[in-house]
Amino acid sequence: MAEVGKGVNAGKLASNVQKRITRAQEKVLQKLGKADETKDTAFEEEVAKFNKQLADGTKLQKDLKAYMTAVNTMHECSKRLHDCLAEMYDPEWFGKEEVDSIAEDTDLLWQDFHQKLVDNALISMDTYLAQFPDIKARIAKRERKLVDFDSARHHFASIQKSKKKDEAKIAKAEEELGRAQKVFEEINYDLQEELPTLWDSRVGIYVNTFQSVAGLEKNFHRDMGKLNQNLTDIMTKLDEQRLAKKGVTTASTGKSEEAANHNLSESGSDAPKSPAKSREGPPVSRPPRPASSQEVKQDNIINLLEDAVVPDINISTQPQNEAPTVTNGSSDAELPPSVIYKVKVVHDYGATDSDELDLKAGDIVLVLPFANPDEQDEGWLMGVKESHWLQNKNLLVKGVFPENFTQKL
Repeated sequence: MAEVGKGVNAGKLASNVQKRITRAQEKVLQKLGKADETKDTAFEEEVAKFNKQLADGTKLQKDLKAYMTAVNTMHECSKRLHDCLAEMYDPEWFGKEEVDSIAEDTDLLWQDFHQKLVDNALISMDTYLAQFPDIKARIAKRERKLVDFDSARHHFASIQKSKKKDEAKIAKAEEELGRAQKVFEEINYDLQEELPTLWDSRVGIYVNTFQSVAGLEKNFHRDMGKLNQNLTDIMTKLDEQRLAKKGVTTASTGKSEEAANHNLSESGSDAPKSPAKSREGPPVSRPPRPASSQEVKQDNIINLLEDAVVPDINISTQPQNEAPTVTNGSSDAELPPSVIYKVKVVHDYGATDSDELDLKAGDIVLVLPFANPDEQDEGWLMGVKESHWLQNKNLLVKGVFPENFTQKL
């Protein structure tokens, strides 16, 4: 019995190999134009639609699974966040039990949302795509049977055209042709019926999937919004209680200070008053000193005199017989022609941007015009340190600086 089984398997294997060889030969002859090929344009269009439908469904299934993974991640992050709040929340604080209850309800809401997504969207999508592998295999089988049908048809035609006609061979070839045609037409008929129906079914699966996701999201966010509002109300109430306690403490402290001041005043009005001690803390930098009214008036006078082009008027405090002092040892002849005037830095200024100058009190800055006057902001000047100009003779490191940190020379 074992030998018979081996014989059957070997015979079937040989038959399959022979079929593959015959199909390969037929395809070669068809490509070379030596044998005609049966064409079905309408069916080929249905196959193209099938391939597109399979690709779109596979992508939708992949993205839906990615969405489910994101929901799981958000669930885990939400749970950790609420667990952190529960650990930090002191038992005596307002709403401790409500906070714990909100955490539990939030966790259950995420679980319910995920499970309903699986039941209403993911499972139906998996069922929809499960039918494609079988249909794809049948399309491939139809293609093979079509080649067999063409091959049997060409073989029968060649035997009929031969000079020496063998009725037995003709009958056998005709029988093989009829069998190949029957197998092909059965598969072809079923696919012709199923492919258009499958193509139309994609609308229903898309509608069902996105309606389910949208509806579940709407309900989830509505319920989650209610929980979040409850949590917000609890946090607001907790903060109000904190502020109320702080107000009571402040009022008590104010009464104590008032009593202390009253006792101090009664001890004697002639006693020297000691300055109040400030609370310990980091030193607070004072804002830059604005220019005094005398300096502003002097600058205004200088500007008016310069605008009027009045010659030989000197308002400096130097004696008339002495030569004017040159700042940093420079002279006007050494300055670039674009310099408008010079200013002296009266307060330190730390640059906060790459186009600003970093200045120290006592620095001399050569004020330059802006290349585009529209770019000048009110209260800001453009310039270059005089020390840089004297050393390098270029204006490459010019930048802007606040005008109220300087005094015009």
